[in-house]
Amino acid sequence: MNQFGWRSVIVKPLKINGSKNMQIGDGVTVEYKTWLAARPLTGMGTCHLVIEDGCTIGHFNHIYATNSVVLHKNVLTADKVYISDNLHGYENIEIPIKKQPIVQNGVVEIGEGTWLGENVCVLGAKIGKQCVIGANSVVTKDIPDYSIAVGVPAKVIKQYDFKTKKWEKRVYEKFNQEIPGGGKKYVLLYAA
Repeated sequence: MNQFGWRSVIVKPLKINGSKNMQIGDGVTVEYKTWLAARPLTGMGTCHLVIEDGCTIGHFNHIYATNSVVLHKNVLTADKVYISDNLHGYENIEIPIKKQPIVQNGVVEIGEGTWLGENVCVLGAKIGKQCVIGANSVVTKDIPDYSIAVGVPAKVIKQYDFKTKKWEKRVYEKFNQEIPGGGKKYVLLYAA
């Protein structure tokens, strides 16, 4: 391991691939059966997985970097979280997906103090500091600081308002939508 911090622990990992490309800060806990990988499978010149001081990674997480994945200080992940800066190629329908090249996606960065709920997937996106990502959400686009995001794909539903000192709903638009066959339904679209 490139760096392994003081009072850090990895509890019975499932796999660790590319440890020379990893940095684990001080006071980090990586729970049971997590797979950590940092391998330059997409031809990028550099590859690193950084887990900064105080992070807690839940059970059965899968964190895979082919270029850059960084979890800043005190990030908390629940169980079964998937974080990756790459995807399986699937362009050629005549070749099995597992035999196609790995495709580089965006750099992943998880901001300080952020919490990722159970079964969250982060796919090539940046998440700001002090965010909450709800269970079962799939993050494919950047999420700003001090946001709560949920859904597939994840959308911001609340942001912290420093004037009111509260988490406030961010309603983007309200409208009545016509339903085929008659009737209307009320729809709320949240800002992303």
